[in-house]
Amino acid sequence: MSEFNPAELAQWTNGEWLNGVPLAISRIVHDSRSIQPRTDQPVRSGDLYVALRGDRHDGHAFVQEAMRRGAVAALVERMSPVDVSDEFPLLCVDHARRALMDLARGHRKRLRGKLIGITGSVGKTSVKEMTADVLTRLGRTARSLGNWNNDIGLPLSLLSMEPHDAFGVFEIGMNHPGEMAPLCDVLKPSWGIMTPVGSVHAEFFPSVQAIVREKAELLKSLNEHGVAVLCKDDPWYDDFRNEAHGRVVTVSLRSEADYRGEPDGPGRMQVYERGERDGHVYHLPVPGEYTMSNALRAIAVGREHGLAHGDLAETIRQYRPLPMRWTRMETDGRILINDAYNSNPLSMRVALDAFAEMPAEGRKWLVLGGMLELGDLEEPAHLEAGRELVRGPWAGLITVGALGKWIADGAEQEGFAGPIHRCEHADEAARTLAECVRAGDAVLLKASRAERLEEVVERLPEYT
Repeated sequence: MSEFNPAELAQWTNGEWLNGVPLAISRIVHDSRSIQPRTDQPVRSGDLYVALRGDRHDGHAFVQEAMRRGAVAALVERMSPVDVSDEFPLLCVDHARRALMDLARGHRKRLRGKLIGITGSVGKTSVKEMTADVLTRLGRTARSLGNWNNDIGLPLSLLSMEPHDAFGVFEIGMNHPGEMAPLCDVLKPSWGIMTPVGSVHAEFFPSVQAIVREKAELLKSLNEHGVAVLCKDDPWYDDFRNEAHGRVVTVSLRSEADYRGEPDGPGRMQVYERGERDGHVYHLPVPGEYTMSNALRAIAVGREHGLAHGDLAETIRQYRPLPMRWTRMETDGRILINDAYNSNPLSMRVALDAFAEMPAEGRKWLVLGGMLELGDLEEPAHLEAGRELVRGPWAGLITVGALGKWIADGAEQEGFAGPIHRCEHADEAARTLAECVRAGDAVLLKASRAERLEEVVERLPEYT
C-alpha cells in the first residue's frame, strides 16, 4: 500500500494543517464508517477522512466519529466548525469537494500505469468490470469502486490506485451538462471506451444529441496517441468517430469491424478479427446482444494488448455481474433476475431483449418500476416502454409505483395479452407475484435504483 505525503496533500489542495501533521496518510475516504484503524503502535499512518457536504448530510458532523474510529486526520472546510481534540490533525481547505478533485489530480501525476476511461448511458459498470478482469491477466489493475463515477466517486477510485499498478479502468459518469470535461481532465486517460448512449438524465439535457456531445468529452480528452474503442452499431458512431483524435478500434455485431461478434447458440458468441475467416468461441454469463456487445469491447482491449483468445474466453466465462445487475437467484423453483440497480429507456429495452432470449422451463413474468431523471420525457417514455412489451413472450406484468402505472397503461393501450397488475408498493408487488408465479417460471425485475425493487425479492418469501 502506498502512502500520501501530508505536505503534498496540503500543496495539492492549497490547504493548511492545523493541530499538527500526521506522519503519513495510507487511504483517503469520505465515509466515516469505512475507516480502517491501523493496529501498529505508535500509529504511523492511517486514513484521511474527507468531510463533504451533501444534500442530506454534512460530513463535518462526522469528523469526531472518524477520529473515534481511528482516522489519523480529516480534511475540512475552513469555515466549518468541528468538535474534535486539538491534537487531531485537520487539513483545512476552502471547498472540500473541489479539494477531493485536487487530491486526485495530484495523485494522477504519481501513476505510471495505463488509464482507461469508460462512459456511456448503459453498460459502463459491466464493461469496466470485464475490461479490468481481462487486464488483470497482464498486471495489477485498479478499477472504479462499484459504479463510483462522478466528482466524488471517480477521484476516490483514482486515489485507491497504486503508483506501480499496470492499469487503471475507471467509469466516468454525469447527469448535468459540463460535468464530463473536469472528470476527464483529472483522469487523463490514454484509452477511451464508449458504451451505448440514449435518453438518460434527459431531465437536465435538451436532447439526446446534447447527451452525446457531453459523453464525447471523453474522446476529446485523448491525445493523438490515445485509443478509442467504438461500436459501429451505435447510432452515434459517426459523431464519436469524428471526435477521436488518435487510433480507433471498432467492434460490431452487424458489420465488418476490427472485432465482430456473431451469436452461436444460447450464451455463446463467435468473435472474428478483421481479415480472419475462423472465429473464436466465447461463452457468456448473461444472455443477449447487450452482453455480447459489452464483452466485445473488453475482448478488443485484451487483444490489442496481446492477450490470446483462449485466455480472454476463460476470463469472460468467469465474469459475474455486480449485485442487482442481472443477479440470478432461485426461490421455490422460480428464477428471479434482479436487474434493478438502474434503469432508463435504453437499458430497459436491452434487459427485456436479454430476458426474452433467456431459456426458461415455464412462463416469463415482468416486475417493472419507474425510470428516473427523464424530465419532460417521463410520461411518454414510460408509456412507450409499456407499448413495446407486446413484442415479448410475457405471461404477465406487475408494475410498482406511480411511474410504473404508466408502463401498465402503455401495455394495456397496445393490447398486452397477459394480466396486468398495478401495485402501489413493493409489499403489494411481492404478494401479487407470489400468487401469480409458479415453479419453473422466470421473473425479471427492472427499475431505477430509487424504486427499491429489491424489496420485492426480500418480501416474496413472506407470501410463499
